Amino acid sequence: MKFGQVPLTEAAGAILAHSLQAGGRRIAKGTELTATDLTDLKAAGFGEITVARLEAGDVQENEAALALARMIVPDPEAQQVRISGAGAGRVNLYAATCGVVQLDADRLKAVNEVDPMISIATVPGWHRVDAGGMIATIKIISYAVPQTALLCAGAGAGGALEVSAPAYGSATLIETRVSADTPSEKGRAAMAGRLDRMGLELSPRVVVPHSEAELARAIADAPGELVLILTGSATSDPLDVAPQALRRAGGEVTRFGMPVDPGNLLFLGTLGDSPVVGLPGCARSPALNGADWVLERVICGINVSSGDIAAMGVGGLLKEIPTRPMPRRSEG
Repeated sequence: MKFGQVPLTEAAGAILAHSLQAGGRRIAKGTELTATDLTDLKAAGFGEITVARLEAGDVQENEAALALARMIVPDPEAQQVRISGAGAGRVNLYAATCGVVQLDADRLKAVNEVDPMISIATVPGWHRVDAGGMIATIKIISYAVPQTALLCAGAGAGGALEVSAPAYGSATLIETRVSADTPSEKGRAAMAGRLDRMGLELSPRVVVPHSEAELARAIADAPGELVLILTGSATSDPLDVAPQALRRAGGEVTRFGMPVDPGNLLFLGTLGDSPVVGLPGCARSPALNGADWVLERVICGINVSSGDIAAMGVGGLLKEIPTRPMPRRSEG
């Protein structure tokens, strides 16, 4: 692509680089200049203008952006991604469903390394998204790019971005009480909100005494496809009441504790085919905490290993919340 100032007499068919006022109207940048445009520009006193002119082998910005989008999303239905139309060299990618965004960071980085004029910007990996939410934007920064660069950028990028939809339709939240009093509705309301935005139905309320036997029965009898446990007293050890109750019910604890704050006291396990998540006390608040990162992936049927949770520590220092019993920052 050639770019620079040219006399008006040489500008026919070129792409206007900067918007200009002429003939009582605005000629927008990106306009392919016609004889009428040039007449108006001459009448407005312009002798030279800045233009871009495509050369052999170049692909116009909108065509290039759409082509790259289709290379990255070759199967929109399987990837649960909707491709927008192109304008000003930009194409946006939207989630076709609520869920979690999965990215191949290395392959997307490779797209951006081919030519600085070819770019894709995305939400972070594992980002929770609503249906219709934007997850990426592809931008051809110049007015055209070489086809060779475009094909190189798209090579190997197919499927590097997708949305995993929820794999479960229902959940049971089991709460324990440490006294005769029924726990506040606050925790259930916060969890109901989290589940609702992912399309899950919450089964009727279950509250049991804070004991292994009672909790084990509730876990075994839970009607939801996903089992959540919110204890009245913090779970502070792998052998504490809630993890032991899961084992007593015939389940398995696969991870206790996570390096995300707030959210340290989470545990993860299974009972048959049902995932079981032991929630930290901060889950009673709708504010983001470590349980959200695990729960969202679990809901979408994504395996969460102990190693996956360990990796969450990088970036896992989340915003301070006022309900913490011991704030990180000292008063001194």
